Amino acid sequence: MGIPQNEETRRAYRELIVTTPGLGECISGAILCDETIRQEKKDGTPFVKAIANDGMVPGIKVDAGAKDMAGHPERR
Repeated sequence: MGIPQNEETRRAYRELIVTTPGLGECISGAILCDETIRQEKKDGTPFVKAIANDGMVPGIKVDAGAKDMAGHPERR
């Protein structure tokens, strides 16, 4: 589609989601990745604050993805 894959494009897309009217009536929380938790809306409001202001609980994804288990290569 020719949409550039960069931080600003991802931020703009996430802003569409975070600012969806009535979102807090449908979900109670949002798990954010490291990049997202540090981003802001165009007006400077942090996404975390925008989420909380709509009655949702913001959280952070803390794992780094699936890894091989010690002593069991190729098992996740």
